[in-house]
Parts: sequence; structure tokens; C-alpha cells
Amino acid sequence: MTDNAKKWNKISERYRRYIALEKRLSENTVDAYMRDLEEFAHFILRTFDVAPEAVEQRMIERFMEWLYAHQRSSASQARRLSGVKSFYNFLLFEDRVEQLPTEFVSTPKAQRLLPDTLSIAEIDALLATFDITTSKGCRDSAIVEVLYSCGLRVSELTSLRINNLFFGEGVIRITGKGDKQRIVPISSAARDKIQLYMEFRRPKSASEAVVFLNNRGEPLTRVMVFNIIKRAAREAGVDKPISPHTLRHSYATHLLEGGANIRQVQELLGHESISTTEVYTHLDRTHLKRVVEDGFSDLII
Repeated sequence: MTDNAKKWNKISERYRRYIALEKRLSENTVDAYMRDLEEFAHFILRTFDVAPEAVEQRMIERFMEWLYAHQRSSASQARRLSGVKSFYNFLLFEDRVEQLPTEFVSTPKAQRLLPDTLSIAEIDALLATFDITTSKGCRDSAIVEVLYSCGLRVSELTSLRINNLFFGEGVIRITGKGDKQRIVPISSAARDKIQLYMEFRRPKSASEAVVFLNNRGEPLTRVMVFNIIKRAAREAGVDKPISPHTLRHSYATHLLEGGANIRQVQELLGHESISTTEVYTHLDRTHLKRVVEDGFSDLII
């Protein structure tokens, strides 16, 4: 390993600890940042063979050109540049660089591709595929109901704990990105299905507090939830690309189509930026303009 490669490895480990412990990013987000940084470091070492502190703006621009030449999407390019900027902000914070080589690098405009939404009839068709007289069918039905009626991310579902269920108040407490918590309403159908599932639920350990478990009594993984949703879609004859996020997207879209305030939807989804919430709509421009204006007028009042 060259001296410069050793320097990249050493500072990369410091950066990982920083974003995990100081910035408190989730494990999945940390892993994504580190994969992108590794790709950038390999490019810089292969093309210029310099240490992190010696990287210049032109080198980062060459990296962006390389991404474009390899047909990476504009969203992928923008995400990688965001990661590189975060890394150099860290180096500036550590006094390892005097100025940011990323400061004047243009961010590619990301084309926002939206997933398909499901209609109410399609969601009902998914739910109809589960045999709720069995432990697995009962659990899977509850998972789909909670993902849709609460608008959860898959990671929020798999980490949902029993002590965060407040059925008497009709809400649940969610721990989202950056360990930020929010309270969201839970439908009576979702409450009933979770309570029914609790009769089947057999945790491996008496102290296991995660709601949804696999058949060994251990917490479900994200991949398991993806497979549950895809299998249900096949059996229901739903001919669309579908994932747990499709249910979250459908939740947001249906709320806005029903006239919900976009600021309220933003809070329910746990979005920091309202622009992210706007992307979750398939509404006509007139309707979207109205709900956005309603949201801002509420803030003024």
C-alpha cells in the first residue's frame, strides 16, 4: 500500500467515527457515505496519487466527469458530490485543509424519478393475500398495514419497539433519520392487526422489545420486509415495481390528494425539507400549488 493510500485509509476511519458518533447518522447512511468516499479515494489515487489534503478542485471536477462518462445518473452524481463535500467540511473542521476544494464545483441537477403509487384497491389486494389465521400471515398483514397507514421508512418499521406503541392515544413514536423522533397517528386497522399478531409473536429472548420478528424470534431485516412486499404484489397481481417505500409514497400522495396540508405531511413523514415532501406527489400542478400555499399561510397565521 502506498503512503498516500495509507493516509486515505487513516483519515477515512476518523471520518467514519465523526459521522457516526458526532453527526449521529444511521448505520445505513454511514455505510453509504463510506462507499461513496471509497470510490472517490480510489479514483484520486489511481488518477493523481495524492493525499486527501492535496486534492484540488480540478481533480474533483475530473471525478465528476468520470461519473458522467460511466453513465451514472444525475442523482447519483449529486449524491457523490454531496458526500465529497461532507468529507472536506470534516477536513476543514479538523484544520487539515485551509480551504474547500469543493466550494466551486457545480452540483448536477438531479432528475427526480418518482416511484409508482398504489391505489386503495391495490393496497387492499396486497392485504387480501395474507392468511391472518397463521403467525406469518398475521405478521405480514400488520407490516403492510403499518407501512401504509403510518407512512414509515422500512428502517423505521424494523426498529419499531413495543414501548413506542401508544394505542390508547392512537399514536406511535418513530425514531427516524439521525435518531430524530416523531409521533404519528396509527389507524385502528393497524392497531388491531398488531394486537392480533402479538398473540402469535414468540420472541427469542424475553427482553426482545422489537415489534416485528422473524420465525426464529429475532428482529426482521430490511431485506425480509422487501421480500414480503414483493411476494404479496406477485400474488395480488399488482404489476408495478414495488417496495416498502412504495407504500410510504402512496401514503403521502393519498394524504395530499385528500387535501391534507403539506406541512402536516412533511411532519408525518419526518422530512427536514419541504421540497422533499413536494416530490412525493403525483398531483396536478393546480392542486399542488394550493396545498403548498395553504401550508405557508398556516405558518404566517
